[in-house]
Amino acid sequence: MPDHDTEMMSPRDVLKSVFGFDHFRGLQEEAINALMRGEDVLLLMPTGGGKSLCYQLPALCRPGMGLVVSPLIALMEDQVAGLRQAGVRAAALHSELAYEERLVLWEQLRRSEIDILFISPERLLASATLEFLKKCSLSLIAIDEAHCVSAWGHDFRPEYRELSILVTHFPGIPRIALTATADERTRLDLLKVLDMPRALVLTASFHRPNLYLEAQPKYSETRQLITALETKFTEGAAIIYCGSRRRTERISAFLNEKGYTALPFHAGLSPLEKKALLTRFRSGESLIVVATIAFGMGIDRPDVRLVVHMDMPHSPEAYYQQIGRAGRDGERAQALLLYGGDDVARARYWLDQAAVPDSERHVMRSRLEKMIALTETVHCRTKTVLACFGEEMEVSCGHCDNCRYPVATFNGIEAAQKVMSAIYRSGERFGSVLIAHILRGRRNEVIERYQLDKLSVFGIGKEKSELWWRMIIRQLVANGAVKLGNDHGGLALDREKARPLLRGEGELSLKEDNNLAQTYGRFAEAVRTETNLTSYEQILFAALKDWRREEAREQDIPPYIIFHDAVLRDIALAKPRTLSELGVVKGVGKSKLERYGKAVVDIIENPQA
Repeated sequence: MPDHDTEMMSPRDVLKSVFGFDHFRGLQEEAINALMRGEDVLLLMPTGGGKSLCYQLPALCRPGMGLVVSPLIALMEDQVAGLRQAGVRAAALHSELAYEERLVLWEQLRRSEIDILFISPERLLASATLEFLKKCSLSLIAIDEAHCVSAWGHDFRPEYRELSILVTHFPGIPRIALTATADERTRLDLLKVLDMPRALVLTASFHRPNLYLEAQPKYSETRQLITALETKFTEGAAIIYCGSRRRTERISAFLNEKGYTALPFHAGLSPLEKKALLTRFRSGESLIVVATIAFGMGIDRPDVRLVVHMDMPHSPEAYYQQIGRAGRDGERAQALLLYGGDDVARARYWLDQAAVPDSERHVMRSRLEKMIALTETVHCRTKTVLACFGEEMEVSCGHCDNCRYPVATFNGIEAAQKVMSAIYRSGERFGSVLIAHILRGRRNEVIERYQLDKLSVFGIGKEKSELWWRMIIRQLVANGAVKLGNDHGGLALDREKARPLLRGEGELSLKEDNNLAQTYGRFAEAVRTETNLTSYEQILFAALKDWRREEAREQDIPPYIIFHDAVLRDIALAKPRTLSELGVVKGVGKSKLERYGKAVVDIIENPQA
């Protein structure tokens, strides 16, 4: 039996005694009650919304052991460590367990001494594992990161699709599939593959009010990155996503030269190198990880304050999953997306070249176009991204760049005609920089070599800056009238979409010049962590964090596994002088009170000790 006789308690009682919370949030109680009744559930809830409690509580309250399918070892280890801190007998079965550790775990399973077992899909689907688990009493099966099941999901994993056999091997055991991001097509495919036709589908709002969204066209990307770090990143961690391994290496080297602690992460690293980086990241050290999307899932650190995309993701689903790494503790965090017309044109070009069925290409193109629309929208950016998941916000969010700094528009037909004429007359073989030079009437070696200064369009836009023309070109690429004509970056016209513009039909709403070179630091005030602590309470908070860091080092676990910053902040505010007073602070359950209560109360009594 577990440390707490939880099978005799209600989920609400366990919520308080084990996890230290008085109330459920959002859809938690509805999902938990359905599992308690033995029903299947599909739960879509944003990162930081409390998905894990939706399977942990019924796993502890129903007879048997909870089985949780999880894709990453780091994610499993964090979840196991967190549950053990709460007094729950949790374990993980994965490939990195030593032989002796596996023997001990199998014996614990035989004796029914594990409350919740985390397992990778590959390990679960091994015939020997399946046969063993069929002899165990299971309370439920949870499939975490369930979007991996669907071929339409942004992080599809073929082994996840084989989880369809669970209903055959474990009939009558309720299942819950959980994910933070899945559009309608992915949800339907997920339910079909997992054979959950009667599942209760619960969809929480994907809106995260603490997450500030901003997108900037690329002007000088390294300068933009440094400005973002200087104005938006003071403590905690930052993640910078890049489109290639080589780019992660280059950007991380650049940041280290600038005095930052930056580490590259990509699929080409050895398992030892990846583990070393994850250990540093989980330790609570203030650092920057420059990564490919290989660093997407399994990142449970709550104090990621900034996520930067140096390259545009190919779908809103992937984008929202990746920025979901920020602000998991509920404090303000910033997501900055840098994008360029060349990125957009290149993404469309390679999609056209991809060897995939037409039906799949259609879906991929639809998602790419939604992502492009998200970068160039002049409306609320949060409303735009949530609409991709079928969620309609009635009012604007008030915490994105477009809400804070509304963008003016103008009828850009004439400007578009000049750009398209320059592209056409120069042979549809040059990129945006050279097209801007033609319009500006700027001579250089390439202009003279190809006699582009002889064109009738040479210099017809000299009253505008190069940045302005590149902004117009970028918007025409987003509009689809201009595309990538070859794999060397040359721009071309999409005849069908360009023709009505060249004829001057209708209006073309384009963004006005926002003087981009002066806007890099404008959003800094939006992401400063707000605190209502007095100067003395800040001393208490700092002392509690120092104690937590030392305690975590001794146990070799991430500091946030002991207490999140939000809990320490509440303790500093409450200033509990007794264990009973500490026990009413949200997030302090019975096990943590017994384990850490005296030390915490002592710090409140004397923070300078």
